[in-house]
Amino acid sequence: MPTRPSASRRTVLRGAAVVPVAGLGLAACSGPGDSGSAATPTAPVDLGAEGDVAKGGAKLYKDHNVVVSRDKSGTLKAYSTVCTHAGCPINKLQGTTLICPCHGSEFDAVTGKVVQSPATEPLTELSVKTENGRIVAGPAA
Repeated sequence: MPTRPSASRRTVLRGAAVVPVAGLGLAACSGPGDSGSAATPTAPVDLGAEGDVAKGGAKLYKDHNVVVSRDKSGTLKAYSTVCTHAGCPINKLQGTTLICPCHGSEFDAVTGKVVQSPATEPLTELSVKTENGRIVAGPAA
């Protein structure tokens, strides 16, 4: 006659079932096609022509994990596009709203503020300037 597994064995079996689920959760934090190495510039980066960002608009520079926006008065702002929720690189800009592919957090590219959770912290602001008609962003820019 078959015997019922002991309580300690049932616990082990339940714990084993949790491992694959946790692994899937970690994989979900990496964006589609992302190697998980999201980083913002560690030195000033030339992003392109100053005219690339219109007044009241924003431009996403995916290769550098930076977004640059220009308010209606013409002032430039730059933010890291590494999501403050789980560190995923943000790869989508709709108008002036950044959308994280991992968990759907949304940020205002003009202010860096969260407009939709699960993120609760704003994006990290970066120094930005124009130099010889070019946009330069990053530390010491």
